[in-house]
Amino acid sequence: QVQLAESGGGLVQAGGSLRLACVGSARTSGRTFSNYAIDWFRQTPGKEREFVAAIDWSGDSSYYSDSAKGRFTISRDNAANTVYLQMNSLTPEDTAVYFCAAEHNWAYGSNWLLNRQSSTPKYDLWGQGTQVTVSS
Repeated sequence: QVQLAESGGGLVQAGGSLRLACVGSARTSGRTFSNYAIDWFRQTPGKEREFVAAIDWSGDSSYYSDSAKGRFTISRDNAANTVYLQMNSLTPEDTAVYFCAAEHNWAYGSNWLLNRQSSTPKYDLWGQGTQVTVSS
């Protein structure tokens, strides 16, 4: 089974930047990390998990939550089995545990961006999370 591990969290001052990484383990059962779309979520105590950003298997298509748009950038390096979340202009409201999740679904067709955003993804894998704390 492919596994996910997040890293890169930490303590940063407001206005600062962090880059999170989601690393997938090697292939199993014919699936490799590059077969999966990867999403980033975040969660704070007492609140529901919140979607942040998503990227398709190739890295060609991505989309963001309104709170992340313009400040965060999701990218991937399939050769390194890694998806990144570059977070800039951080505010204390970005403080949370950040998780990555993987979905193996080829049913979206050629218009992944449109079809994915109008559906409810079913995630096959979750990482354990990495804490991001932004001080004011």
